[in-house]
Amino acid sequence: MQNRWTGSTRLVCLLVGLLLVAAPRAARAGDGAFGLGARLSLVRGDAAVAGTAADRFSGGLLRLRMSPRTALELALDYRSYLNQDLTERIKDMPIQVSMLLYPVRAALSPYLLGGVGWYAQTITMVSGDQPPTPQTTRTMGYHAGVGGELRLGAHAAVHVDYRYTFIHFGSDTIGATSSPGALPIPGLGSLQDRLRLSHKGSMWTTGVTFYF
Repeated sequence: MQNRWTGSTRLVCLLVGLLLVAAPRAARAGDGAFGLGARLSLVRGDAAVAGTAADRFSGGLLRLRMSPRTALELALDYRSYLNQDLTERIKDMPIQVSMLLYPVRAALSPYLLGGVGWYAQTITMVSGDQPPTPQTTRTMGYHAGVGGELRLGAHAAVHVDYRYTFIHFGSDTIGATSSPGALPIPGLGSLQDRLRLSHKGSMWTTGVTFYF
């Protein structure tokens, strides 16, 4: 797990570096090519557990338009809370890198998205006489979804999208389309069964982005 996370961290650093290098050029190019914003997320965990409550995260994002119909997004969310017994401080920090595809560019532009995420959770004991020792677990997963972006003039936009997280091919569940973790694809149920396509969570995100 540690080796895989190290490789993932290097990939994130590379993508961040590319964004930082490309951002000044995008800003000089004008026409809202580079965006910086904030977002809120409602994240639902294990899809196989009925009634799973959604957790609220806050974070920020960078969006870089690669072409008139494609954009690259880097998003980082965060939340910190105490468990029910008030004995542990839990911090979650997911990072997602996504490619956005815009079939139509207009004042209201729908888009498809897909990418990869890295999810870190740190648990620290806050009770007892011993010094707190944080314990961190890290996972990686793919995501995909749909959304829409409403431009507010030339330099701002709001967006809403819905993402399936921890998408998996080759699920052990027979008949994935009827399982709680099935990834619904309208009209492609038989294909989904053959691919054993499933997911383990989902999330709504909404935010505002300022373009330069």
